[in-house]
Amino acid sequence: MTSESPPARPYRGVPADERRARRRAELLAAGLELLGTRGWAAATVRKVCAEAGLNDRYFYESFPDRDALLLAIIDDQVAQGTDVILTAAREAPRDPQARTRAVVTAILDFLTGDPRRAHILTHAFPASPLLQRRRIEIIRTMAAIFAAQTHETLDQVLLPDIDVELTGLALTAGLWELFTTWFRGDLEIDRDHLIDYTVALVLTTTELPTSLHHHLR
Repeated sequence: MTSESPPARPYRGVPADERRARRRAELLAAGLELLGTRGWAAATVRKVCAEAGLNDRYFYESFPDRDALLLAIIDDQVAQGTDVILTAAREAPRDPQARTRAVVTAILDFLTGDPRRAHILTHAFPASPLLQRRRIEIIRTMAAIFAAQTHETLDQVLLPDIDVELTGLALTAGLWELFTTWFRGDLEIDRDHLIDYTVALVLTTTELPTSLHHHLR
């Protein structure tokens, strides 16, 4: 005969699963606050729990370690950013320039809408080998979105799929560094200049088939 643990009882009318979900959300919010204001080194288990007002046993109820929490924070922000990109693309006209401008503007609005996001971009990613590894995965995800939007927006894509993939990777990685440099204050240009340049850069990719054909002859 086996014994089973009795199901957790509701506390003040709140089911146990809901209480756990709330605690997890509180830990994510506390981690985002620390990571986005004080940096990677400050986002320790102890400090996150103190910020959330929770005992550390509740931390390990939701996350096996600090790295798991920090990756969950980043993944949540990336999911929100991806939704912003796809929504902007979906609502923009099917025109390369209009859609590119809508997406680039939406990305910058997202990053500037919460100063903690820019802080994470400029401070947390460079400081953390863990996030540097995640950065590679994020770039590949964004490159895939670029490829999908290229096929959806253009009447005819003259580049082979591998070159569309290469273009997406080059643009995404390059724009990541460009935006990071701008947010650090190391570029003396305003937001409109950054948007105009980024849009123009993305649109030059439509000229790649001609350039590649010329160089490969």
